[in-house]
Order: sequence, then C-alpha cells, then structure tokens
Amino acid sequence: MPRPRDRAATGATALPPATLAFVESPVQLLNVLEWAYEEGGTGGPDGAGTPDAPARAAAPPVAPGHVCGPRTTAAPGSPPATALTIVVLSPHDPMTRGQLRRMAELAREEGHSVRWEDARGGATAPMRTIGGLTPLLRRARRIVIGDPFSRYVQLLLTLAPARDLVVVDDGTATMEFIAQLARGERLVRWHRHGSGRGARDLLFAPFARAARRRLTPAPDGGRRTVGVFSSMPVEAPPGVRIATNAFAWTRRRFGPPRLTRAADIVGTSLVETGVVDTDRYLAAVARLARTHGATRYFAHRREHTDKLHRLATETGLEVVRPDLPLELIARRGPIGRLIVSFPSTVVHTLPLALVGTGVRVAVCDVDPTWLTSRASPRAQGFLDDVTGTARGVDRLPPGSATEEPPPGAG
Repeated sequence: MPRPRDRAATGATALPPATLAFVESPVQLLNVLEWAYEEGGTGGPDGAGTPDAPARAAAPPVAPGHVCGPRTTAAPGSPPATALTIVVLSPHDPMTRGQLRRMAELAREEGHSVRWEDARGGATAPMRTIGGLTPLLRRARRIVIGDPFSRYVQLLLTLAPARDLVVVDDGTATMEFIAQLARGERLVRWHRHGSGRGARDLLFAPFARAARRRLTPAPDGGRRTVGVFSSMPVEAPPGVRIATNAFAWTRRRFGPPRLTRAADIVGTSLVETGVVDTDRYLAAVARLARTHGATRYFAHRREHTDKLHRLATETGLEVVRPDLPLELIARRGPIGRLIVSFPSTVVHTLPLALVGTGVRVAVCDVDPTWLTSRASPRAQGFLDDVTGTARGVDRLPPGSATEEPPPGAG
C-alpha cells in the first residue's frame, strides 16, 4: 500500500500556475503524476523505496464534475496548495472507471485537484462537459494530455489558448504518435483498420487538423511549445522536447515488493482490438503458463469477461483483475520473480518500475499466424517494434508460445 508522504515533498506547488491535465485511462493518470513529480524537481536519482506502510483510510468517491483538492486547508493568504488540475474524462468501461477512481485518490493525496467528468454519459454529456470546462481551458497556461489520438482531447485542444502542450504516455501508442508527428501524417491509432474517411471522420476532420497543428511545435522563435514525457524509446521530431519517465514517483511511493516463487503472466487486449485470434491467444497463454510455471494471469482492464472465464477454465490460471495500473500493483507486490508478457506497454515500463527488485520481465513475440483478417496492415510491424525496442527484458525463444489450440477451442 502507498506510504504516507509529506505534502511539502510532493513538488505540486513547484509547478507553473494554471496547469490543466486531461486523462481518460488509469495509465495516463499515473503518467501525469510521474510528470508532475519530475516537473516539481522531487525525482531522486534512484527512487529507492522502503517497506510498505499500513494502508490509509480510503478517500471518498469523487463526485461527477466536482473538483477535489488537497485534504488540508491552506492558511488565508497562502499560495494555492496545488497548481495542477486533473480532468478525468471518464469512459463507460466499469473496470477502467474503477481504476481511475483509485488513481484519483492517489492524485488527491499528492496535493492535486481532480475533476471527474462523466463525459460520455448520454447525448448531451459532451456539450455539458465542454461548457463546464471552458473557463478552465481559457485560464490554462499549460495543457497536459494523455491521449493525442482522442477525439475528445483534440476537440478540447481547439478551445484552449495555452501555447505550452505536454503529451504523457498512453502506453505504446506514444511511439506511433511520435512517428506520425515526425512524418507529418494525420493521427490514427496503429490498430485501426480502414481508410478513416467515414461520415464521422469527415465531420470531425477540421478539429483533427486543428489539433494536429497544435501538437506541432512552432518554428524556432515561435511561442508554441510541445513536450513529450515518455518511458518509450522515442526520438524527438524537430522542436519537440523529450523528457524521460523513469517511474521515480512509483518507486518512491510503493514497495519494494515481496517476490513469489511462481511466474505471472500479463494479459493484453490484442484480442479485444481485433488484432489477434482468440484461440491462438489462449493457446499461447496456456503454453507459456506450462513452460514457465505461471499461476496468475493479470488481466488487462479491457479484456472481456467471457474470454477470461474461458482462459481460467482452459489454463488453470488464477485471473486477477487489478484495481490499479500494473506498474503500481507489481511494485506493491507480491509479484512473481518472472513476469511474462506479450508485446505491450509493460515490457517498457515494468523494468523501470521494478529496477533493483530482482524481478525478470520476459516478452513473447506475436506470431504472424495469430493475426486476424481484421488486423491493420501495420499491426505486425508495430508489435515487432514494441518488442524489439524494449530494454531490460528477456526475449523468449521463437515459437515458445506456438502450438495447436487446446482441446475444445473453436
């Protein structure tokens, strides 16, 4: 569990005034906290942790549209206790919402304000959300975003006059964002299949183009700046500032973890996004579990319940639904001495979060035969790049998770 921290040590008050962050996933919110920690000048050289402390009392839920600030009250006339307001544009998925609630509690404990928006709660929700956020957007001098591909975020960017933009990691999608930015392409998610020229795309195109211009730094001497805060292996396009996310906040706040003798497997949403065939994926998980003596499967928040039930039945693995991003779960422990993953964000982030703990992270490539007919033509190349650029991980032997589907697989 998280350790108590002195508010003066969080670095929140060292941030520039009127900084506004938009997040739509728990990982984005985690990386905003990491950015704020580093920006405040409190990131240590090694991020060494100490044993966990007893859990603190849980914070009350964040009410929709309500700004929740620090739990202590500043003395009259003192500076604001926080310079960062985090706006959660909540999705529908209940697992994602649950993790976002927990991350919002941690953000409040760091001294930041959190505004929860049910931004997708009905036909009128977007206009209601945008109307409520307009005053904040107009005052903001710096905007931090977690998903430059999000239409919601792209629309909000067109309404914000701030000239200082920062993009924090939304997982491996950051690699594709940087590549598209460098090539001058429109922003399209790597797993998306099709031309992107449907009626909704055409209707939104002017906002997408405007957001794309906002995310492109101005020429030398211009007033518009763009920064990227990332743990991914990215190279900055001309004019873009790159800052490295070493998970210093996570390592100081959690752990070190207790290690178990068994291995753990990390799940992905490659099936849910239409990239990988279900039967092939389940067969690969079963083979990895037998080969490495895994007993637990940490489910991705987007994995479907039916698939997870079938996985537990066919592999015998205990399916764990984490209540926080895996970087925090692993750092808090207990965690296996070996963590096995398919190409995903965690093969880049877990080695950083778990440095010095003795945990090994291994990655299993996706065989081309696992891809579905609906997979984007870019899928195999992108997944290979995710694996090939991962640092501090073991590469599993080719074919280590390839076999015939288990009995009963369709």
